[in-house]
Order: sequence, then C-alpha cells, then structure tokens
Amino acid sequence: MTPAPDAGWRLFRGDGEPRDVALPPAPPWRRFTPAWTVRPELPYLIERQHADVVNAALHLRRPLLVTGPAGTGKSSLARAVAHELNLGELLRWPINSRSTVREALYQYDAIGRLRETTLSRDRGEREPSIGTFIRLGPLGTALVPSVVPRALLIDEMDKGDVDLPNDLLTVFEEGVFDIPELTRLPEDIADVDVQTADHRGTVRVHQGRIQCAEFPVVVITSNGERDFPPAFLRRCVRLDLPVPDEERLRAIVAAHLGEDALREADDLLEAFLRRRAPGELATDQLLNAVFLRAGGVDLDAEGLLDAVLHQLTGAM
Repeated sequence: MTPAPDAGWRLFRGDGEPRDVALPPAPPWRRFTPAWTVRPELPYLIERQHADVVNAALHLRRPLLVTGPAGTGKSSLARAVAHELNLGELLRWPINSRSTVREALYQYDAIGRLRETTLSRDRGEREPSIGTFIRLGPLGTALVPSVVPRALLIDEMDKGDVDLPNDLLTVFEEGVFDIPELTRLPEDIADVDVQTADHRGTVRVHQGRIQCAEFPVVVITSNGERDFPPAFLRRCVRLDLPVPDEERLRAIVAAHLGEDALREADDLLEAFLRRRAPGELATDQLLNAVFLRAGGVDLDAEGLLDAVLHQLTGAM
C-alpha cells in the first residue's frame, strides 16, 4: 500500500515554521551506543566458500585482503569476525592519501612533552613520564602481546600512498616494531607505560620494543581502484566478495528488517536490480529504501527513490 502524500513521516517541511517533532527510531545499522556499552551486532550473511577463505587466513595467521565493489560488506566482515571469535573491540585504521605506517604504530607528542616538562620544572615537580606523551596507533595496539589476538580493520588500502603496502611488509612478516623515543632511554627506566589506541588504559613497553605473541586478525579492504605489489599480495590471503544476487539480497533484507518488510519490498528489489548493473549500487542503499517504505515513506514521490538509489559511480 502506498502511503498518502501527506503522511506523517515528513519531519522537515521547508516552510520556515519551528515545531517540536519526535524523531523515529533510526535504522538498526545507524544506531550508536556509548563506548562502554555493548553494541548489538547485526547479522552478517556470507557464503560458505567465502567463510572458508576467512578461516584459511585465520589458520595461516595472514592478513585477509578483501576486495569487491562498494556495499558488498567488506568492512562489516571484520566486525563480524571480531564478534564471532570474541576478540574484543575491533581496531580500525581508515586509510587516506596521507596515511603512514609510523602513525598507525604510534604517535609521540614531543611538543606536549616539552611544554609539560618545562611547567613541572618551574613548579619544582617531578617531570611526567615520556609514556604520557606516546599513544599506540591501531596497528601498534593490535601488535601488543596478548593471549587472545586483537582484530584490526585496515579500511580502503587503495586510498593510500603507492608505497604504503610495501611499508607494511616488515611489520606483517615479523610482527614487531620499535619506538625509538623509548629505545634511547637509559636501562634504569627500560619499562615505560604507554597509552593504547582504544583508550582503555596503558600497556608496558620494555626497551622500546613491541613484539606480538599472536599475529592479530587483520582484515584489509580494497575497492579495486589500484593494483598492489606482488610482495604485498604474497603475504595476504585474498577474498573477492561478489555483489549479492536476488536470493542473497532477500535474505539480507529479512535478516536486518524482518520478513514483514521484505514482503512489501518486491518493487524496490526490482528497481534496485534494474539500476545496479549500470550504476553500481550498494546493498545498504536497498536497505535504506526498504526501511523508509516500512516507516510509511512514499518512495513514489518525485525524485525520492532516485535520491535513495543513486549511482555510486559516474557523474551526478
């Protein structure tokens, strides 16, 4: 049934009149919780042969390089693995053109240390520990030795500098790195507590070196925008996620929004499949459309469906 044009879903009317409105519940995938609470995990559907590739990477202790078009669930796979294996909070390293391995391992606030040291001396107080000014990055935190390995998502590797994959080779191969600012310290202060990327306290570093006990579960995503060097590919297990077919799309919608929403979404599914081939739509765009339909939104309104199922490539 198509909702009436004046259905109550229109929170913003564009008439300049302020009004008190109650925002409806957000979609399940757009709900956020404080860091200290447990976020309910959304179901992640994956074919058995693709799950087997994930298992191969786990057994081999190798990074999993996940490729595929946008919206195929590459980043969500890392969260699903961390959740199912009880590996704790997923560490994330989003890549951009300025990303470096050094910042992913650790960051040192030299200016902050100089300022605080000067103030402490002026007050006649003890100088703060150098560890106060060192914070491990997501990669560095993942390499901290622990009984259970951490899970790390390196998101959109192809967005980084062309040398970034090669810069990771030694870390991937040996699972160790040094913090030069700590290796230069005298032996009587060889143990220093530094902060971690997940803001959950500190870890003790001995003589400036961090060596993992278990190689972390590393998931690297790529949209296929650039080729990687053979030396990097050799150290990874590769998984290419295909775009989901109609049966898989129906299962995804039902898992996220329920069977009732799926029964009312045949026309949206047809529109999505019709537009996807030339426009490279993402699965979450279909979920957005079905969610709006289930909330009483008239997706037949002029331009609204086009706004939700817009192309991800080409000119806008």
